[in-house]
Amino acid sequence: MMIKAQVASLRLFLLFCTTLALPAADGSFAPYAAIRPILQAQPNGLPAVLRNAGEAQWLAWARQEDKAIRARLAQGDLDTLVNFLLYGVSFTKQPRILMEHLTEASKAGVLRARVDDLVSGLRNPGDNERLLFLQQLLRTQGIDPVAGDPAQTGRFLLNNLLRVVEERRALAERANNAQRVHNAPLDRSSLFQDRGLSLDTSIIPAFSIEQTLRDLKSRGLLREGQVTRVAVIGPGLDFIDKNEDSAFDYYPPQTLQPFALYDSLLRLGLAKAGSLSLSIFDISPRVIGHVQRARERAAKNIGYVLQLPRDIAASWPPDLVAYWRSLGEQIGAAVAPIAPPAIFHDLETRAVRVRPEVVLACQPLDLNIVLERRTSPRADSSDSGFDLIIGTNIFVYYDAFRQALALANAGAMLKPGGFLLSNDRLPDSDGSSMRLAGVTVVPFEAPGVSVRQAVGWYRK
Repeated sequence: MMIKAQVASLRLFLLFCTTLALPAADGSFAPYAAIRPILQAQPNGLPAVLRNAGEAQWLAWARQEDKAIRARLAQGDLDTLVNFLLYGVSFTKQPRILMEHLTEASKAGVLRARVDDLVSGLRNPGDNERLLFLQQLLRTQGIDPVAGDPAQTGRFLLNNLLRVVEERRALAERANNAQRVHNAPLDRSSLFQDRGLSLDTSIIPAFSIEQTLRDLKSRGLLREGQVTRVAVIGPGLDFIDKNEDSAFDYYPPQTLQPFALYDSLLRLGLAKAGSLSLSIFDISPRVIGHVQRARERAAKNIGYVLQLPRDIAASWPPDLVAYWRSLGEQIGAAVAPIAPPAIFHDLETRAVRVRPEVVLACQPLDLNIVLERRTSPRADSSDSGFDLIIGTNIFVYYDAFRQALALANAGAMLKPGGFLLSNDRLPDSDGSSMRLAGVTVVPFEAPGVSVRQAVGWYRK
């Protein structure tokens, strides 16, 4: 038994060394020759500097735009701070506040109490990872929550909340107007094109992707064992979600979608264990650093634990409940979950420890999908492209021109016949190698709930 354990550890160590020794796969700006057809096809939707632009103007704009997109991460973090203020339980014993009940909570003093408790938590965060991050975030806004005036911190929190309330009202009106114009399930247009880039994540996109993969397999568009290389764009980090029934902060921040996708591909037989590599494309240093630290622990034979709470008061359809119960079975083993606070009396919990070799198969890469594409170390190889790229709740943050750029960059990284799966409709462009080949509609039918999620298949 000891010899077998030593051999297993050696294999894991060699796998880690091999993955770290791979040639650097850096993202680089899309070449002008590849982007020129998009510039020519959208003369009226271009930034002024790109009208009649050449290669030098394109590269100069791309560098500036990359900085602008990355700057939106801070705004997204400030949006998440509001979710934490309203729903967090790690810094207060006050009841959580629904956005629609904000006025009543303010009159009852609950909002003020939550603000005061968060100010106190920020002054004395202990080992609370979320509070420690928010300390840094506030310092970038000129607020020192430790040495500064507590009243100033409290005012900032309230003003940030008021900003988000106004933005949500404007977004709700925009969404209503868009729905009157576009009624297809995939059409969300560029609803969030002027919002911050948040890292919110939940189980719903992962479920929709599994249902889509099942659909593609049943149609014969994906075959048994076909998938060997996949990528996930912007998988997010579970800091705290914007929806109350999936907003939790009693366990450490985690990323879910890469591991859920790996799990789905094995469950559906589309990939084989040990033969799947998964790239994670993100512009957030927090996501990239989080995954890299997980890989470092995996090299020491330490798995990655996913906490999977479920609010049983929420109306989930049976298929989603079944998915939740099976999530992680292909990539790890069940472990005891972290016990939630008493406030979550309607919470069912489970946890899975993901195997180290699965964690090591997931490689993070700083890549801005709007502007960059992966420079493959094996560009002349027949297997140099991805079989699948997943991008959920990503492209809705960009206008049609930037969506077209992102679609072209995804296409450049796919194998012929490969798919980009997204829950947003992306614009067709002349000369593009990518077309919308179909849509999988995932119904969410439960007592009192009847909605649809749609995932489009963009095929090269």
